[in-house]
Amino acid sequence: MKAISMNQKLGFPLKSFLLATFLSMALIGCSDGSKPKQSTADINAGKTIVDKECKGCHGLNGKGVAPGIPNLAGQHERYLLAALNEYKDGTRVHAALRSIATSMNDTDRRNVAGYFASLPAIPATNTPLFSPYENGKKVAAACTSCHGENGNSKTPGTPNLAGQQPRYFYDATQEYMAGLRQAAPMNALLHRLNRLNIESVALYYASQQPAQRSAPAVGDPKKGEPLTAACGGCHGEGGVSTDAATPSLASQDPQYLTAAIKAYRTTRRKNDTMSRMVANLTDQEIDDIVAYYATRKGKPAEDGQALVKDITTKCNRCHANDIYNPALAIPSINGQDKDYLILALRAYRDGKRVNSLMHNMSIPYSDAIIESLASYYANQPAK
Repeated sequence: MKAISMNQKLGFPLKSFLLATFLSMALIGCSDGSKPKQSTADINAGKTIVDKECKGCHGLNGKGVAPGIPNLAGQHERYLLAALNEYKDGTRVHAALRSIATSMNDTDRRNVAGYFASLPAIPATNTPLFSPYENGKKVAAACTSCHGENGNSKTPGTPNLAGQQPRYFYDATQEYMAGLRQAAPMNALLHRLNRLNIESVALYYASQQPAQRSAPAVGDPKKGEPLTAACGGCHGEGGVSTDAATPSLASQDPQYLTAAIKAYRTTRRKNDTMSRMVANLTDQEIDDIVAYYATRKGKPAEDGQALVKDITTKCNRCHANDIYNPALAIPSINGQDKDYLILALRAYRDGKRVNSLMHNMSIPYSDAIIESLASYYANQPAK
């Protein structure tokens, strides 16, 4: 009984995703305790080239002159050289930078990298920190009258949002706005929210504890349990989903769940998998399935309050300056321009910037998570 996502590339933090595997790969060689080798760059020659070719965007002091342009001052020389070579080779796409990098020879590129690396790092700016959880909590205040405190609905026919999977939640809002689901009272509200707000409220509700429900007036939970054998493969044991794109059914409002299941016979027929799954169910069997799931104990899909700290702890294992391995072309990101970090993380996530490790690690990240990571690192003191 899996709900197919409209946008399979939308990223959200996935507890079941193999982040541990990718992170263990990333940690191999992130630090070997060695010190950087003495630079062979000619700093003065590099400054001359920067003054002619680079200062219009990056400044002679290595500070980006506009949002979205990275600070280069104090950046690791090996990373800067690798970036210039990638622009030259076309593996990183930027028309102006490719032209500039191509016009330089190997020595020029090394000298430019050495010059920027020799500069003192740009102090971190006072960038407002963005918390998806706290932002989502504010947005959710407008939802309480229908969906209940913390997303636990007490209105028959209105779905619980507490503990719901965040990616499914986002996809569902897009289906409502696109007319793929029956119009609901919140449609007007949804159209006033931008993507960051919808992703934020999705994470907030995903972090809430669903309230335990008593058995509904119709349906038999005991008879419903064996009927859910095929459902558990997607919706998880007892209706607690571990897939961010598949909804949890545990503790769900029974009237809403009944209507949703039956809708796959009519208004939601674009979901072929679900339509086939429910096609032969009798109304009594649906009532029994609903009674079973409604009485299951749900749990939060995410811990939104701890999420950013957990992610940055992992990122710091490779990007923290005090463990840097000079043999690797890994950038320092403390104090970096927030808008540039957002663009870079999105590019990795969406496969537009070639780095399989960064791509695999960033796939689960929504724009709201990326916004929070970028604002966090932009505020960290550069070293």
